[in-house]
Amino acid sequence: MVRLRTVLREWGRIGLLGFGGPPAHIRLLRQLTVERRGWVSAEEFEDAVATCNLLPGPSSTQMSIYTAWRVAGTPGALVGGTAFIAPGGVVIVLLAVLFLSGTPPLGVLGAGAGGGAAVAAVAVDAGWSLVPSSWARAASPTRWVCYLVLALVATPLVGGWVVLVLLGCGLAEMIAQHPPRRLGVPALALFPGLIGSGVAGTLVSVAWTGLKVGALSYGGGFVVIPLMQSDAVSHHHWMSGAQFLNAVALGQVTPGPVTHTVGVVGYAAAGLGGALLADVLAFVPSYLFVILGGRHFDAIRGYPPARALLDGAGPAAIGAILGSSITLARALTLSWQYGVLAGALVLLLVLRRGVVTTLLLAAAVGVLLYR
Repeated sequence: MVRLRTVLREWGRIGLLGFGGPPAHIRLLRQLTVERRGWVSAEEFEDAVATCNLLPGPSSTQMSIYTAWRVAGTPGALVGGTAFIAPGGVVIVLLAVLFLSGTPPLGVLGAGAGGGAAVAAVAVDAGWSLVPSSWARAASPTRWVCYLVLALVATPLVGGWVVLVLLGCGLAEMIAQHPPRRLGVPALALFPGLIGSGVAGTLVSVAWTGLKVGALSYGGGFVVIPLMQSDAVSHHHWMSGAQFLNAVALGQVTPGPVTHTVGVVGYAAAGLGGALLADVLAFVPSYLFVILGGRHFDAIRGYPPARALLDGAGPAAIGAILGSSITLARALTLSWQYGVLAGALVLLLVLRRGVVTTLLLAAAVGVLLYR
C-alpha cells in the first residue's frame, strides 16, 4: 500500500504538468504507475483505460482516480483524484475572474478573442484524432457512419439534448449486436437515468449542468461542450457566445481535463460559489464510478453488451465533437476571427502542431488585431 503523502505528491505533480488533454494525462499516469514505480501491470493499466472509455465522463480523470485507488484504496482515490483535478480547477477559475470581469484589459480581450477563434479548430482536431481507433473497432462500418453523421447533424440543432442521441445510438448498437431476448436487465441498467430539473434557482440549474457534464457525457473531452453551451448561452444566458469560447480556450491551455470549463460556466452564473459547485458535481460521478465499481472493471469490460454500447455511443460521440465545432464557429463575431480559425485548422490538421501552442499563437494574433 502506497503512502497517501506519496499519492498526493505524485498525482499533484501530474495535475500541475498535465497540459495537452487526455492523451498527455494517460501517458503521464502510465509512466508513473507502470514504468517508473511498477505499482500497476501494463496489462491491467490498458484494461483500465478501455473500461474507463466505456463509462460516461472524463476518462483521464477516471484513470487518475482508478490508479490512485489501485495503489492506496479509497483514501488514495480521494487524495489522488483531488490532487490531479484541483490545480487546473483553481487556475481556470482565477482566469475566469479576469476574463469575465466588467472591464478586462484590452490585451485580455484580444487574447480571448484570438484564442476563442481557434477553439472550433481544436474541436475538429479532437474529433478527427478519435476516428482511426473507433473505425478499427466498428462492428458494422455502415452503422458506424450513421451514428457519427446523426450526432454531427443533431449537435448544432438540439444542443445539450445530443446526449439522448448518444444514448440512443448506444442502445441501437446493443440491440443490433445482442437482440432483446439476450440482453436482460443488467445491460439496460448501463444507461444512466435522465431526469429533468424544472426547479427554480440559479444554483440548482448550475448543479444540474455540472451533473450532466459529469454523468451523461460519453466520450468525455469535447463531448461536454454542446451540453455546457446549450445551458450557459442558449437556455440560461449566463454568458455570451464569445465568453463561452473564451471559457473553452481556457480549459485547453490550463492543466487537467477540459471538463474544468464547467467551472467558468458556474462562475458566470453564480460567482465563486457557482464555480465550486459546478466543478465538484462534474467530477463526483467519476469518483463514484471508480470507488464503487473499480473491483468490477474486468467484468464490465468483458461484458459484451457493454462493448456494444461503446460501439454505438463512441462514433456518436465523435460526431458530437465535430458538430460542436459548428456551434462554436457560429459564436464568432469579428471578421478577422475566421482567418485565425483557418490558420488554426492548418496548424492542427496539416502541420500537426499541439493544441496549447496553437491556442497561444491564436491569442497572440488576437492581441495584435483586437480593437
